[in-house]
Amino acid sequence: MIMLALFNIIKMSNKLIIMSKVRSIIRLYTEGVSKQSIGERTGLPRNSVKKYIRLFLASGKSFEAIEQMSDTELEQLFLDMVPRSHIEDDPRFKSLEAFFPTMEKALKSRGKTKEMLWQQYMVQHPDGYRVSQFKHYYLLWKKVRNPVMHIEHKAGEKMYVDYAGEKLKILDPDTIDTIEVEVFVAILGASQLTYVEASYTQQKEDFITSCENALHYFGGVPNAIVTDNLKSAVTRSNRYEPTLNEAFRDFVSYYSIAALPAAPYKPKHKALVEGAVKIIYRSIYSVLKGNVYSCLEVLNGAIRDALEVHNNRPLTGRPFSRRQLFEDTERHILHSLPEKRYELKRRYIASVMKNNYVCLAEDKHYYSVSHHFIGKKVTLLYSQSDVEIYHRYERIAVHKRVRQPFGYTTIKDHLASQHRFMSDWNPDKFIERAEQIGQQTKEYIIQLLNARQHPEQTYRSCQGVLSFSVRAGKERLNNACHRALQYGDYSYQTIRVILEKGLDRNVDDPQDVNSLMPPHLNIRGKNYYQ
Repeated sequence: MIMLALFNIIKMSNKLIIMSKVRSIIRLYTEGVSKQSIGERTGLPRNSVKKYIRLFLASGKSFEAIEQMSDTELEQLFLDMVPRSHIEDDPRFKSLEAFFPTMEKALKSRGKTKEMLWQQYMVQHPDGYRVSQFKHYYLLWKKVRNPVMHIEHKAGEKMYVDYAGEKLKILDPDTIDTIEVEVFVAILGASQLTYVEASYTQQKEDFITSCENALHYFGGVPNAIVTDNLKSAVTRSNRYEPTLNEAFRDFVSYYSIAALPAAPYKPKHKALVEGAVKIIYRSIYSVLKGNVYSCLEVLNGAIRDALEVHNNRPLTGRPFSRRQLFEDTERHILHSLPEKRYELKRRYIASVMKNNYVCLAEDKHYYSVSHHFIGKKVTLLYSQSDVEIYHRYERIAVHKRVRQPFGYTTIKDHLASQHRFMSDWNPDKFIERAEQIGQQTKEYIIQLLNARQHPEQTYRSCQGVLSFSVRAGKERLNNACHRALQYGDYSYQTIRVILEKGLDRNVDDPQDVNSLMPPHLNIRGKNYYQ
């Protein structure tokens, strides 16, 4: 077996023999140094020296040819020449090999380590191999069964991102119950510097925010980001050309970073972050697990504390930490961050109304556009701070985002009245329609049109008021407008409440005006819109 041959070649007395020592043996032998002296100079047993000399002679190659070979090629040369070892016939080794499939499966479970499984093995086989040999034989067995290409990660090349399978818990501020939150993990390929944070969901808003927070934690931008095929990043997975989510594509474009979704069902394409998730289970979850935090901010504070310990802990078998390796090799390679953070933009399609305004449904707020686009379909791209309006890929308006419900944001040049534009919606048409209903209705519409800085802002209200002539009748609407004029309150909502409560009756009773119209949260009044 290759595993046993590898053991005979590079493992003697539980100490690894590197190829540089093999080269030294061959060089000294060709210089005429005795085998005993070679063993003393290299620190290797005489039998090992004899074995390497025998393999060298059997290869038929010169020392110069050996020197031109890489370590990998030299190792493979000897592997191909070594005969089967008698260890394969050892019952103790056979029992060890029989244990490995169970071990391989167990290691996929969270929290299982090789040390734990070695202890389990020793319970079953008290005369079995010690822990160092146990691990060594398992790695060789694993290499033969499942050979994997080793990937050399270049500094500043890639950031790998993923979510941990196990969630953490915080208190729900509304119900005081515990709710589970997602745990986002990002790792740089070369230095393995890791970033971890908790978020409420894996949806695109939270996912993009977490990716951006990772970039700012690292202090720079790598060339590419490797993601899983989650919907927040990829709308349609494909082995060759996956389709990116529009918001995520906009995000990577803003940071000038390439998006490289892993192939479907190919976790090895992002094995580094898969391994990082397993590591944080031991280094971070072990500190946090079992605790319930009052809010997401407190939880992320605890994660950051544990994360700093993790990143500053020396790597296994190395005299430096992830943080030290990052500072030495990767920080200066990363691209600079933009001056402003990315703002996630959402898309909404709406029609421009006859009053020159388009409504952003999420905020129920109205934004003006040029009267030329009345009746046209437009696209609203909006972030936390701005609203951009496009018609056929041409930007026709930009506004600061306002979240005031039923409010209007206006650019004067957009309004039809500024251009003497005539349509079905204009002050004269509304006054003419109101006069047909009654004098009180006409007066109310005039006051309603004058209640705003721009008449266009009242067109929808006027249309709504006049529509009551069909639903409630002209007489009732005229009486309701009379009552509303007594209140001095000009809005669609005022007329609606008067009609719904029957306050259009007894319109001449002054006591009713004060007693039957109590304050109500649903009646905003004209001051609300100032």
